Amino acid sequence: MYRSHNCGELNASNINTEVTLAGWVQKSRDKGFMNWVDLRDRYGITQLIFDESRTDKTVFELAKTLGREFVIQVKGTVIEREAKNKNIPTGEIEILVSELTILNSALTPPFTIEDETDGGEDIRMKYRYLDIRRNPVKNSLLFRHKVAMEVRKYLSDLDFCEVETPYLIKSTPEGARDFVVPSRMNEGQFYALPQSPQTFKQLLMVGGMDKYFQIVKCFRDEDLRADRQPEFTQIDCEMAFVEQEDILNVFEGLTRHLLKEIKGIEVDKFPRITYDYAMKTYGNDKPDIRFGMKFGELNEFAQHKEFPVFNSAELVVGIAVPGAGNYTRKEIDGLIDWVKRPQVGASGMVYVKCNEDGTFKSSVDKFYDNDDLAKWAKATEANLGDMIFVLSGPANKTRAQLSALRMELAARLGLRNPEEFAPLWVVDFPLLELDEESGRYHAMHHPFTSPKPEDMALLETEPGKVRANAYDMVLNGNEIGGGSIRIHDKATQQLMFKYLGFTEEEAKAQFGFLMDAFQFGAPPHGGLAFGLDRLVAILGGQETIRDFIAFPKNNSGRDVMIDAPSTIDESQLKELHIKIDSI
Repeated sequence: MYRSHNCGELNASNINTEVTLAGWVQKSRDKGFMNWVDLRDRYGITQLIFDESRTDKTVFELAKTLGREFVIQVKGTVIEREAKNKNIPTGEIEILVSELTILNSALTPPFTIEDETDGGEDIRMKYRYLDIRRNPVKNSLLFRHKVAMEVRKYLSDLDFCEVETPYLIKSTPEGARDFVVPSRMNEGQFYALPQSPQTFKQLLMVGGMDKYFQIVKCFRDEDLRADRQPEFTQIDCEMAFVEQEDILNVFEGLTRHLLKEIKGIEVDKFPRITYDYAMKTYGNDKPDIRFGMKFGELNEFAQHKEFPVFNSAELVVGIAVPGAGNYTRKEIDGLIDWVKRPQVGASGMVYVKCNEDGTFKSSVDKFYDNDDLAKWAKATEANLGDMIFVLSGPANKTRAQLSALRMELAARLGLRNPEEFAPLWVVDFPLLELDEESGRYHAMHHPFTSPKPEDMALLETEPGKVRANAYDMVLNGNEIGGGSIRIHDKATQQLMFKYLGFTEEEAKAQFGFLMDAFQFGAPPHGGLAFGLDRLVAILGGQETIRDFIAFPKNNSGRDVMIDAPSTIDESQLKELHIKIDSI
């Protein structure tokens, strides 16, 4: 055996035990007559001691040659440590080494393998296998494993069956760009990597599997950001013979289970809000409800008062920022500059200070008196000492701008506590959304989402008002899961394709296999998919998903460690009947 124990399990109860350990040299401290080495593995650190008076001379001298990250094996006796370290589980003991074997030497790493490293993100991405040795990354991967195991346990206990679905599939229009894979055996034809296993899980319901889940890789060729990777992992689930309420109960239960088992937090029944309420109250469909600052619409109180900016606006809307009434003019001007950035796009911002004596001071005092501003304060639920910030313009654009400001202010005020968890459901999404450029409707979720039965008649007259049997789970301002009740009959699915602008021939070419399956007795079904990467990151108290993925890509979609994507040999291109035009 290379080891009898790991480097995190020995303690005072093991004193006088002969042990064998193996791992990496974290650091060494050579005092001439005495040499201490910290030996590290996944489980912890154990201190080794090489004593000139008690250690074989050859072993003693060999210990002096050890460098950082050398892989070694030692045999020795557990002894009591004189200078104890209460910060680690092995801090009461050390190993008096009798035998030392260097299993592998190591180059000096390009950054320190410490919790607080001196390595920048780019260099750590290039040497990701070294970064994984660091506790923050290692613990993030172990945390991900723990979450995944709890998911499997919970769903398996509810009689869900884990089924694998293919990675080489047919390209279908589902919103993002597909990654495509050429087929050598079928000249000029391509597979696509799945954006999700959507059609396969529906086919499993047709196949009578009843309850399916899969922790599965998905692929989307889209621009990246902190919480997005070209390949990501979903907890993909589907159930037959269910209505929306059944699905919400099951997966609310899963989330409660994870919060309890992983974080030790008990959460009551999740609030439910409609999509329309979310947009009007928070400016987006994934609101962070850990704090207030709800929107107050001010058209009724702010228009027709000789202020042309507000009078010409479709929407005038504000938020009350708690305790911000003491902001200086410099701080206010800084926020005005912030909302005017291209990323936000506001043309300006009005402010109102809610003074402690009940009076108001605003940037529009010329147009509005104290009674007017008191109505603004009531509409935004402002208190004494608060500040009201007001934006105006086209409704959807203005709500998005104020939502961005709300989140920025919450971050500055420390209201987004990563150890506080506020889940909710958003329901009653629109079935369709209009693309203003093309003038065509697109499915807000995907083409297989069922309309609300009571809204079916509106498809002919007002398709934009049709609500979907769709729902999203939101946690701390992030969408962590979404799903819907599916269409399960051919006629309704054909009608949906029609309103999405598919010809009958296009629908058959893209999705004929699914509509054919519906003719053989498809049960009512629906499901939900969680984004595992994002869920794990939020439970882990982080904003970004990268450290919870073993080998992530950078913001350009590159794996800088293995240098991918890369060119391929001309002979491979020839086999695939592919010719690359020079750019």
